[in-house]
Amino acid sequence: QVHLVESGGGLVQAGGSLRLSCAASGRSFSTYVISWFRQAPGKEREFVAAIGTTGSTTTYAGFVKGRFTISRDNAGNTLYLQMNSLNPADTAGYYCAAGLLRILDSRASSYDYWGQGTQVTVSS
Repeated sequence: QVHLVESGGGLVQAGGSLRLSCAASGRSFSTYVISWFRQAPGKEREFVAAIGTTGSTTTYAGFVKGRFTISRDNAGNTLYLQMNSLNPADTAGYYCAAGLLRILDSRASSYDYWGQGTQVTVSS
């Protein structure tokens, strides 16, 4: 099993940046594909980004448009999401998720373990 805890959310002005972290505990963190999802009030959870087990492969949702960077530190059991050029549409709860996957899957149903989320609010 993997236990995930997100941090780094907060209130930021449009155009600003935040760096989210996801600390993992448990065994074999490096064997999991890890992703970020987000969910705004009244909306479905949506995929943001995913990273492969070694960190050498990544994929992003179209709305990211080069603004976000996902990375991982397997030695430190931590996942990151660097978010730049934030806008109010990025306001949501952000969740990290882990799964024993062979692909960088964008479907939330493919992931077995989830964190509790961290809130990101972008003011205009």
